[in-house]
Amino acid sequence: MNCKNCANNLQTDYSFCPDCGAKVIRNRLTIKNLLSDITERYFNLDNTFLRTFLHLFTKPDVVINGYVNGTRRKYLNPISYFGIALMLAGFLMFFMRKVFDFEMDLDAFDQGMNPEFTKKMIDVIYDYSSLSFISYIPVFLIVGLITLNKRKHILAEYTISVIYSLAQWSILSFFTSMFIIAYFPESFTNYSLTALLFMILYFLYVQQKLNKYSAWQIIYKSVLFTGIFFTIFMGLILFIMIVGFATGNLNPADFVPAK
Repeated sequence: MNCKNCANNLQTDYSFCPDCGAKVIRNRLTIKNLLSDITERYFNLDNTFLRTFLHLFTKPDVVINGYVNGTRRKYLNPISYFGIALMLAGFLMFFMRKVFDFEMDLDAFDQGMNPEFTKKMIDVIYDYSSLSFISYIPVFLIVGLITLNKRKHILAEYTISVIYSLAQWSILSFFTSMFIIAYFPESFTNYSLTALLFMILYFLYVQQKLNKYSAWQIIYKSVLFTGIFFTIFMGLILFIMIVGFATGNLNPADFVPAK
């Protein structure tokens, strides 16, 4: 008998492969087996997903440093965890558009935004939500390496902390966003702006756990990080607008307030 995962030779009484750790599957796949596998893999309190989710709140340094130092099976790896976050973000966009028929209000401050421009922006948000979320990775990575890297993590190591942090916040915000859309839809735009600030605060919390700054150091570095982050963030928005004008997707009339 051979392992279906790594093709290693197995004895017939083995339940797991001693080489790669994969479970030996003897029966055909059924709906019951499939549901059992999903439940065991992601929703068992003794297993990786919930453990990773809970510990990224209580001891993110243990999760991140553990992975960097070679721990691979205790917690869900960052790529799989980020994949779950993207999947939930996709579900959120689907629920907003198809289930709740949610109309996003981008004119939260009553500035009389042009309806045509608003419609274009909403379509972009829905169509490219996952891509825009992924674009946070290089921004957090660059600013974090400049301002919050006392332990001198190299690029690959620091990327792990960024991916875990963004995935954690995305998974949490899926549930809070669903609640807001279901019960307080008129407040969703303001909630989204607040959520961005809390995402930054959570990232700062993770970096404080990893780097152990003094109180004054973390205050100074948090202000520095936030300032550089929003400078780059606004620069990206300006760049997107320039591309929009260059490609003809935007025009000056879009910015004329509605009468």
